[in-house]
Amino acid sequence: MNQMESIAQNLSWSPVHVLGGERVSRWLVVCDHATNYVPDWVNGGDIGVSNEDMARHIAYDVGAAGVAIRLAERLGAPAILSNFSRLVIDPNRGEDDPTLVMQLYDGSLIPANRGISDRDVQARLDRCYRPYHASVAEISGRREDTIIVSVHSFTPRFRGRALRPWHAGLLFADDERLSRPLVDLLREEPGLVVGANEPYSGHLKGDTIDRHAIAKGRQNTLIEVRNDLVTNDSGQVEWADRFARLLPLALERAEAI
Repeated sequence: MNQMESIAQNLSWSPVHVLGGERVSRWLVVCDHATNYVPDWVNGGDIGVSNEDMARHIAYDVGAAGVAIRLAERLGAPAILSNFSRLVIDPNRGEDDPTLVMQLYDGSLIPANRGISDRDVQARLDRCYRPYHASVAEISGRREDTIIVSVHSFTPRFRGRALRPWHAGLLFADDERLSRPLVDLLREEPGLVVGANEPYSGHLKGDTIDRHAIAKGRQNTLIEVRNDLVTNDSGQVEWADRFARLLPLALERAEAI
């Protein structure tokens, strides 16, 4: 894990970190799966999987934090990062989603989550999930014209599955205003294979974009970058620079319609 991805762990623990909260911008950058950190109060800080698994996409979005932090800096925008592994609880799910606390993910059992009690789920909701969403709600609500950009990364291949061909994908639900022109602009970049609602569908009821953007009528997009492209600083800089350049152009096209 590089310095940008470990920033949240190096500070005193909090379930969410807001970077550049004083920045005044229409843009708000969020990173739901910024870190693989397991707080000490969750099974003694050990979710029960190997170090190898904790370094994989099942525990966090590899490289996404570094892209999100740099993108927010370039846009002059706040960045909101979770500071708990998605294996603790997944903030990009609705509270009633059956995958909120995963017990099996990409071939790996999650021992600390097997047979988890309702009480323990509620503790994770109260101490991790809800504070994260409260921060997103507070900062996104500062302006009526907020645009939410959610930064994620995806694995090149699930175990036993075919290699994914995309370098990046844009995920969106019914609101295509920003995502469609951004897809078009990315596809004009030499050598890039770009998916629209790939490698998976762009809408889950109660997820971060649904909750804080779609429900409020805010423009939004969810960025997915293949994680082998952003494992180091140079890749994160490249993709942050690319999106910082293209997002304002996509917004111009969206608002010209």
